[in-house]
Amino acid sequence: MNERRIHQLFEVSILLKGAHALIECIGGIALALVSTESILSLANRITQPELLNDPKDFIATHLLTWAQDFSVGTKNFYAYYLLSHGLVKVLLVIGLLRGKMWAYPASLVALGLFIAYQLYRFADTHGIGLIILTVFDLVVMILIWQEYKVVRQHLPARQTRI
Repeated sequence: MNERRIHQLFEVSILLKGAHALIECIGGIALALVSTESILSLANRITQPELLNDPKDFIATHLLTWAQDFSVGTKNFYAYYLLSHGLVKVLLVIGLLRGKMWAYPASLVALGLFIAYQLYRFADTHGIGLIILTVFDLVVMILIWQEYKVVRQHLPARQTRI
């Protein structure tokens, strides 16, 4: 694959990461502002019609159970996690899109840490979404690494130091 195609894939993947980061930030803020009672009320409204038709509906029963067990501490953890995770990724995406040299290794380290945490969580939850996110993060890491090598080749020797 030529440099131009790799660069295009890099830009698309970074833009997708940026969009995902913004969604995480919005989700974190929304979660911080919403009460656990509101979450339970919404889950009741969503699941009630389905549970009237089928009291053993897999998705509805699990959603309702999850909402009933959703504590304030859990809500605060997820709000903080989403917001901080999103803000870190937004900062890195901006740095990458602006071609800042520090952003390449910082992004590789951050994504590596996120992947380690996602795999740790997968071992506990077995959520397929974590595997999909991890595979995407690995592809993005490869593209970042490839872009970093290309960018470093085109810099004068004194600018290749970070």
